[in-house]
Amino acid sequence: MALYEHVFLARQDLSQAQVDQLAATATEIVEKNEGKVTKTETWGLKNLAYKIDRNRKAHFVMLNIEGPGAVVQELERQTRINEDVIRYMTIRVDEHEEGPSVMMRKNERDAKKRRDREERN
Repeated sequence: MALYEHVFLARQDLSQAQVDQLAATATEIVEKNEGKVTKTETWGLKNLAYKIDRNRKAHFVMLNIEGPGAVVQELERQTRINEDVIRYMTIRVDEHEEGPSVMMRKNERDAKKRRDREERN
């Protein structure tokens, strides 16, 4: 089975529950097409480098997927139709990263820096 990372950006005006529902829908699509989602990470609401469809921020979600190429075709087709998703990207990888992704480690590192700064003051 091929390994993929699928990242999508959801509109900024969605609630966290709606973003989780989008991730669950993507997982269902993968599983219906004989694939498997091994990890789902929600990176949260982040600023965009430039406006996309009048959005300055977006909810970022990443899925690690195992499955045949048909899984990716159907997932991207369904994602393209969904109006709540403003951008997406799927890449094939040699192996999935163990533990939290780079984005999640960055969030933890930033939170630690904030705590240290507050303790000094």
